[in-house]
Order: sequence, then structure tokens, then C-alpha cells
Amino acid sequence: MIKVGLVGGTGYTGVELLRILVSHPEVEITAITSRSEVSKPVSSLFPSLRGHLDLVFSEPSLSNLTACDLIFFATPNGTAMKMVPELLDTGVKVIDLAADFRFKDQAEWSQWYGESHACPELLSEAVYGLPEINRELIRNAQIVANPGCYPTATILGFLPLVENNWIDCSQLIADTKSGASGAGRSAKISNLYCEVAENMQAYAVPGHRHLPEIKQALVTVSGLPVGLTFVPHLTPMIRGIHATLYANLLDSDKSLEEIQHCFEQRYLEEPFVDVLESGAHPQTRSVKGANFCRIAVHKPQDRNTVVVLSVIDNLVKGAAGQAIQNMNLMFGLSETTGLEFAPLLP
Repeated sequence: MIKVGLVGGTGYTGVELLRILVSHPEVEITAITSRSEVSKPVSSLFPSLRGHLDLVFSEPSLSNLTACDLIFFATPNGTAMKMVPELLDTGVKVIDLAADFRFKDQAEWSQWYGESHACPELLSEAVYGLPEINRELIRNAQIVANPGCYPTATILGFLPLVENNWIDCSQLIADTKSGASGAGRSAKISNLYCEVAENMQAYAVPGHRHLPEIKQALVTVSGLPVGLTFVPHLTPMIRGIHATLYANLLDSDKSLEEIQHCFEQRYLEEPFVDVLESGAHPQTRSVKGANFCRIAVHKPQDRNTVVVLSVIDNLVKGAAGQAIQNMNLMFGLSETTGLEFAPLLP
């Protein structure tokens, strides 16, 4: 059994990790930390876990965590980097669900996150945890940087086209929508029901923190400069990411059938990427609660623009589910272990 600890167990990502881990056949949860809820039963904060988990919240102390084989960090940006070096020194593996280890360039990290990095020497060691591009590196990693939710949907949508050099990478557009759970569980006026319901709005148009993360991944794959316009939106739903992606074909004669075949072949062996039939329109509710990315491709009016539709659950394939997918790889398990559950409907 893999002994697992969770640092930051009170947010939506934390409880989603616990929801999946309590049914994982190869995992024993040994520590769940929260400075604000110390000694309180986890099930008192999350009644959904009653009968599945009898642990109490504990302090995130090194002595408490080094007994684990793996630590998940479901903490705000800037938290994991202060603890990870000591954990790695004791042989504990780490998966960080925040952004502390996603960037290779410490100056870029500081630019977007507003503080100096606490352990820049580990940035080159951390593996970006998108299994569809880094599966073999993840297997041997000591520290994995779990991708963001917007980047997961966007990168998977562009990936086959970028890998095959079929599109102009200097003019990519990602028009993305997220449910309110993507903003976290903390109390903020902008997250109130009366603010979110019956409303949709764009935000961070001048520059969102996920923009450089997406660009870094696509540059790594293509070896070319990437120009990306990335516009996120908050939508009146709890879960889900819908990414509508636009790219210009370098060869306008590429048919929709060729593009469809390209996507089908690229993801043929991927257990959690589902390429829908030509002309389909994936819905966020088709992935609710499950670790899938569903993708459909279009070539409107048979012009040279490709439109890719990509949907995920931001808390599962966009966070907790993908983290467990990475854990399975790091410990030599089948990648799908503990993740083979169907989406929720309605």
C-alpha cells in the first residue's frame, strides 16, 4: 500500500482528492493537514466522507509527513515550495497541485506569482504532470507539478496539431470557460451565489497566470515560438472547463477527415482522452466527476481555421484525478487504477 499524506485538505481540490483516494485499492491515507482545523475530524468538515475516513486534521509538520511515501499539496501557490526540499531529502515523493513547480524559468514564475521562488534549484527536476506528453518522465519523478485546469484542456486540444506542425503556432486563440469551483473555496464576494448565478464574465484578459504555463508546454512540444491569446470566463456552474480553441492551418487543403484521423490516432491509446465523432459538440456535464477529457474537432465553412472543443471537470482531470493518474505512474501501478468511474448525470 502507498502511504499518502495530503497537505491542505480543506479546499475543493483537497476533498476531491480524498473522495477518489478513499476508494483507491492501493492507497492508505495516513495524514491530512490543516492549520485552521487541527484535531477536528475530517468528516465533520466534509460529511460526504462520513463512513469512509476516520482521520482528524493535523499540523503540517515534517515529522508527521515523512512517514508517508507520497505527499499531495493542495495548497495555495507559494506554500509547497517552502516544504518540498526537506521532504525530498527524506525520500518522500511529492505531487504539487498548485503552480510552484510548473515553470522552468524562476524569473517567469516570480513575474506571474509576485514573489521569489524558495527552491529554484528544483524547478529543473520537477516534471510537468501531463501524462499524455510526459508519461515516461513521470514514472521516474520525485516531484511532479500537476497542471492547471485551463492548461490541461487547452494543451490536450492543441497537442495533435502542434506535434504535427499543421498549424500556425504564432496565432493561437483559447476561449475558455470555468465553473465557480475553479476559484477555490475561500469566502469572496465574487464567488457568492448572487454574483455568479445567471451571469457570465471574462476576467484576466490582459494576462492570466495559466497563459505562460500553456505556452511553455506547447513550445516544448513544437520547438517553435508560440503566440497565444488566452481569455478565461467564469460561468454559472459548479464544475467544468470548456475550451474553444482556434488555429489556422498551414495547409488549407487539410480536410476535416484528415484532422479527425490525426486526433483519433494521437489519442488512440490514451485512457482518459476521448475523441468524439466528427462534428460533435462535447458538453461539460459529460465529464462531470470523472477523469476524462472529451474532444471534438471542426473546420467551419471548410476554410483554413480549425476549431477544437475540449471539455474536462476542473476538479478531476483538471486537478485531483490527474494527480492520482500521476501517482499511479510514479508507483508503477496501472495508470487507470482508482479512476475508472463513470461521469455523474444529471
